[in-house]
Amino acid sequence: MIKKIIFQIHLWLGLLSGIVVFIVSITGSLYVFQPEITALQRRDAIYADHPNNQKPLSQQQLWEKAREAFPENEEISWVNIYNDPRKNQIFYSYASNPDALTYFGYIDHYRAIYLNPYTGKVEKVYNEKTNFFNIIKFLHWSLLFKTSIGQPIVGWATLIFVVLLITGLVLWWPRSFRAVKNIFIIRWQKTTGWYKRFYDLHNVLGFWSFLAALIIALTGMVWAFKWFQAAVYVAAAGTTTPPIQSHAVSEPGLIRVVSPLDKALATAKERYSDAAAFRVTPPSDSTSVINFYVQQKEGVYYINHQLQFDQYSGELLAARNHEEKNAGEKLLHANYDIHTGAILGLPGKILAFIVSLIAASLPITGFMMWWKRTRKKRTSLF
Repeated sequence: MIKKIIFQIHLWLGLLSGIVVFIVSITGSLYVFQPEITALQRRDAIYADHPNNQKPLSQQQLWEKAREAFPENEEISWVNIYNDPRKNQIFYSYASNPDALTYFGYIDHYRAIYLNPYTGKVEKVYNEKTNFFNIIKFLHWSLLFKTSIGQPIVGWATLIFVVLLITGLVLWWPRSFRAVKNIFIIRWQKTTGWYKRFYDLHNVLGFWSFLAALIIALTGMVWAFKWFQAAVYVAAAGTTTPPIQSHAVSEPGLIRVVSPLDKALATAKERYSDAAAFRVTPPSDSTSVINFYVQQKEGVYYINHQLQFDQYSGELLAARNHEEKNAGEKLLHANYDIHTGAILGLPGKILAFIVSLIAASLPITGFMMWWKRTRKKRTSLF
């Protein structure tokens, strides 16, 4: 009786969430290798033409050249600066329309300029709004609706998927030891009917991907639900005290320097000479600061640091190193790398890719089983 109830829960929740789970899973598998594919596509734009014995221009000069390259109505939103001297800097301009319903209306503009740090030449300009992987990302994130509408749909579908994984494991569990050998094999003989083939695909693939699929789903829920994010933080940190947030303020009355941005960058590079990249966000008003997000390792984000500099003097006002963060903060910062498998390197990304494809197949095989069983019942009535 309990298994019958669980079966009905599994069936109807699967039918309710199947389309969303399929879309989220298939887009997730497509996005896993986005950095590697983009690096290949944009290789000529990423790597700089480095003249012999020529020093890079000042950051202030590069900022001005990037500003000239953008249309007049587009401001610089942030810049990615790399410690690797072979790489160009990437300046971004981004603005959104919060009243729009869909992705294409929500993003007013999203442009990237690859700038040679030695010559100041614009190597390439990309419209990120129409970039394939950005569309895939927002389809995965919110079904191409604005976040406030689309992400709750994705979040609840993901929560349902977690329930489906658990109820599916209960239904899969063999009744006896003798039956174990039959639940790890997909029977594909000519004598095997299509229902049985779908049954084996659904159950066997679901079992082998269970743990990885559960981890991917739970890390997805961290972004979808604030209450779940808080629960993960409390469980890891062992405290309900929220993480420390630094809110430094620039003081217009301080001594001004010619290029506070260059001074700030020099300090950041001195402190983190072995970091992969720095993401620099300019001040938004007269009292805000220059924010530096320091990415310690290339390709992953779970080790990062934050720096805040006075926009007039370039003096360091606040710093937060990775080592100073508690276990809850570190786990939340690692969430993206766990979700994509990047935390385990290339093997982890391959695993995430395969598991996402399997997750996308589960609603299809489940639906086909239900459709064939329903069709058989209808046929038997006549």
